[in-house]
Amino acid sequence: MSIVPEGNAYVFDRAPVMLYWEITRACDLACLHCRAEALPHRDPRELSTPEAIGFLHQIRDFDPRPPHVVITGGDPLKRADLFEIVNVGVRLGIHLSLAPSVTDLLTHSALARLQQAGIAGISLSLDGSTADHHDRLRGIAGCFDRTIPLARQAGELGLSLQINTLVSAETLGDVPALFDAVRILPVRRWSLFFLIAVGRGRDLGGIRPAEAERLCHWLLGRARESSFAIAATEAPFYRRVAVERMRHAGMPEQTIGATPVGRAFGIRDGNGIAFVSHTGGVYPSGFLPTCAGNIRESSVVDLYRQAPLFKAIRDVAQYRGKCGFCPFVDVCGGSRARAFAHSGDYLASDPLCAYEPVRRPRIPPSERAAA
Repeated sequence: MSIVPEGNAYVFDRAPVMLYWEITRACDLACLHCRAEALPHRDPRELSTPEAIGFLHQIRDFDPRPPHVVITGGDPLKRADLFEIVNVGVRLGIHLSLAPSVTDLLTHSALARLQQAGIAGISLSLDGSTADHHDRLRGIAGCFDRTIPLARQAGELGLSLQINTLVSAETLGDVPALFDAVRILPVRRWSLFFLIAVGRGRDLGGIRPAEAERLCHWLLGRARESSFAIAATEAPFYRRVAVERMRHAGMPEQTIGATPVGRAFGIRDGNGIAFVSHTGGVYPSGFLPTCAGNIRESSVVDLYRQAPLFKAIRDVAQYRGKCGFCPFVDVCGGSRARAFAHSGDYLASDPLCAYEPVRRPRIPPSERAAA
């Protein structure tokens, strides 16, 4: 027996689970892996305040409920109208989180104001276990020493805290020490971002498939002993590794599907994930620079549901290479962003996945459910 979704549960074709909104590309940091290739000054093409508020109303049109919106950048605090936008979003019933940059703009007072405005949580980046490691990637001295107290202050204010960590050749060896640094903070979730070679990240080193596989196993081991959730971003094969381990342990398929990993089955770029740029472009993710349209001309709801780009990504029968015949394609689906960065084809295989499936005729989930 294999894991089978209920109906079409692995296809998130009505609404994304998470919508990332790059409200600005302006940022005072100079991170070596910045996807946005941020600059200190705001782009005059950014959505205006009325356009941003109009976009929030578009988001509210997703049914049966709007996605969780992560306001990101650049640095969202570079926009003077941030709190006005947050207030409108909260009034509309949208669950909002914020991904600020650790600069002089992010103070205890700013955190308190965000909490009072209704922001549910924030994410802070920690890419090194020491100031030397972290600051080298951030491009600004003192960033590490500001991040740690701000993380503690966020917890004291009751903000849900996520720590984001880059996984690349430069950081891989430091991940165990980073885990020790993260576990003493008031963290609800530790998310490891497996490098995609876009933006400034093109100049960093990727890890090898065997290293990614070993790291997934190590992370799953740490997840069993941690008080916080551990997730892997742009590494959906983490779910395949988890399924294999749970099956090996004799866990029933229905129980596997009910685990936190199981509840994330199928979520990937364009399928449960969407990204909107500072100029209103709609993308499958911030790491996949292929645009489906713009919210200035079309509704984000219509673009997510009907744009050929999104519909193709959600149709795993179109996938090429080993992803096209992998038995875990519905559970994992591979990183569409990494496939595109590597080959220029977002339907190709994820080159970081170490799994080598045996080619067999693929049975669609609906037919497996009926079997």
